[in-house]
Amino acid sequence: MKNLETYQNFYFVGIGGIGMSALARYFNASGKKVLGYDKTNTKLTQNLMNEGIDIVFEDLIDERLTSLEKENTLVIYTPAIKTLGILDYFNQNSFEVLKRAKVLGLITENTNCIAVAGTHGKTTTSTLVAHLCKEADLPFSCFLGGISENFKSNFLYNGTTYSVVEADEYDRSFLNLSPDWAVITSTDADHLDIYGDKNTIEEGFKQFAALVPEDKQLFVRKGIEIGRPHITYAVNEKADYYSDNLRMDHDKIYFDFHTPTETIKDLVWEIPGIHNVENATVALAILSNLGVDFETLKKAIANFKGIKRRYTKHIYNTGKIYIDDYAHHPTEINAVVGSIRTFYPEKKLLVVFQPHLFSRTRDFADGFAESLSDTEELILLDIYPARELQENFKEITSDWLLKKVNLDKKEVSNLSDAFEKIKEKDFDILLTVGAGNIDTLYDPICEWLEKN
Repeated sequence: MKNLETYQNFYFVGIGGIGMSALARYFNASGKKVLGYDKTNTKLTQNLMNEGIDIVFEDLIDERLTSLEKENTLVIYTPAIKTLGILDYFNQNSFEVLKRAKVLGLITENTNCIAVAGTHGKTTTSTLVAHLCKEADLPFSCFLGGISENFKSNFLYNGTTYSVVEADEYDRSFLNLSPDWAVITSTDADHLDIYGDKNTIEEGFKQFAALVPEDKQLFVRKGIEIGRPHITYAVNEKADYYSDNLRMDHDKIYFDFHTPTETIKDLVWEIPGIHNVENATVALAILSNLGVDFETLKKAIANFKGIKRRYTKHIYNTGKIYIDDYAHHPTEINAVVGSIRTFYPEKKLLVVFQPHLFSRTRDFADGFAESLSDTEELILLDIYPARELQENFKEITSDWLLKKVNLDKKEVSNLSDAFEKIKEKDFDILLTVGAGNIDTLYDPICEWLEKN
């Protein structure tokens, strides 16, 4: 295919996805004409349109498409979209059509790429690495899987020497990247619809690790077997880089950070959870290896605000607390609920959870049931299907999952009724959690709790 620079038009099929939108913003920032289609108009697509990107929400072949010339137009699509008339039009008319992962890989070929992979923790870690790069004023661009609370976007352009990339294991997308530096946070079983079993997903991560040219530039959480020499990191146990002496004071977490040659005491930030200190540990390790001084890193860690929908917390005058999180795997839910139980052990917790994918619900049903049993009350929403069809998973429903949850106060609800049900509940802490469209509850809940 041609060099990316030769294209003047970039059409995104599924532009509202978190990974797709970051790429769209990159080409828009580069002065290219960016267009796209998405099924649903969301806050994210509204923001893209406000930035000058042309988006349609109907699957129509109109003048916007027919006026595009195949010689100077690159079409980028997400595998989440299976059938679409617009995509058929581009294929039938011999346009260059590439997966998102392939295009991101082409961009990383020409940068010093820092790629963060893992079934959990990659969004927080990659966003933190990007934040540290920004605070250190390194020449970088980032492509993230979440919206940074610091720069209010999943993309930031500050140069092209470095790229910070969330390396997605779904569909083996991360094997398209050219990482010079890499992090592997976890290799738990997930995406079994793609990989089949845990051994296969672990093999996928080993293939990703093999892409990194230098052993000393591959950072892997201690305890993960990755098939080649690497640098280890950990929390509360010795590794090449590790953090310990964790303590909490007035909603801030303090910890000490150890390199192979020195100890930096009393780093502080506001992001709760031991797992997040683990993410901070590897981010600090990489940036220190890039030559950033610890005084800069210490200040940058302290003003990191986190990522939207990653333990986004609000405390109200009534004393009620609302937490919203993207967790959609039992391990992730355990981490969120575990943090709440650690910091607020006496408070009554109401969880509203939306399962994501029929296949994931089936594959991890017992794990979900155990995770969701650690609460006082549960509202379980209907399963968000994403790319899957209920007819292919007829037995897999939220009613089926609810029966496995060991809890007295539990019920199934559809999304449209959930807000009214929440308002009737007695709770100290409300946790909404899931990766589908449960985020549409966020604004109404915030407004209600602010007024009541």
